Order: sequence, then C-alpha cells, then structure tokens
Amino acid sequence: MNRSLARWNRLPMAEAAKQILPCCGSTAWAEGMAARRPFADEATLLAASDETWRNLARADWMEAFRSHPRIGEPRIGESRASQPAPAQSSEWATQEQRDVAAAGEAVKIELAQANKEYEHRFNHSFIVCASGKSGRRRAAASY
Repeated sequence: MNRSLARWNRLPMAEAAKQILPCCGSTAWAEGMAARRPFADEATLLAASDETWRNLARADWMEAFRSHPRIGEPRIGESRASQPAPAQSSEWATQEQRDVAAAGEAVKIELAQANKEYEHRFNHSFIVCASGKSGRRRAAASY
C-alpha cells in the first residue's frame, strides 16, 4: 500500500476530509471519501471517488467547480466566487498553471475565449487536470 494512502487511512475523520478536500473542492465528496476509508490501494480509492462523485447533488458539483480556477485565470489564489480557495488547491492550481503564465499572449487569449465559450454552453467552468501540459497543448486539447 502507498505510504500516503496508509497515513491518510489512519487520520481522524475530520482531518482526512480536510486533507482530501483540495482534490475535488466539494465538502460532501471529501466527507464521503473520508467516511469510506480505509482503502486497500489506489485503484479502490479511485473507484470510490468516482462512485462518490456520481452520487453527489448538483449543488455539491457546483461547489467543486467553483473551487478550481479556470485554466489561465490570473487570480489563482481565489475561487470563482471570490472566496479564498483551500491553500492546497491553490498550490496545485499554481503548479498546473505555471506553463500558462509563461505562454504567449495569443495562447492566453485563446484559453480565455475557450473558457468563456464552455461556460456559456455548460453554465460552469471547464475542469481539467493540466499537470504536465504546456499552455499551447491546453488551449488545443482542453475543449
């Protein structure tokens, strides 16, 4: 078993939920995941995550979406609702968006337009794991 997972499995319920919250941004999801412990391995954890997510109410999904900044969004430390994002979530977003900050202006404009179009169509921001993707790849592949 992964050491991090073993350590997380042993945490008190409230601390486990607090630590996993930045992964998703939904309080109900984090509490649900903490309640389902212990997990034997990463595959079991991921399956539980998918099931927990699918069983959330729409309001919980929207909470998760609001907790993540848009790709290329300059105010990385704040959620879309202008409330501070969890520190770990902000740290992860900063890492994921590092390459976008260094991208050319054309890429930033393209990302901003794609974000706007997606939000207009689906009424929430686009969420993607952008780790390891350049600004150009994010703009081309994300939407």
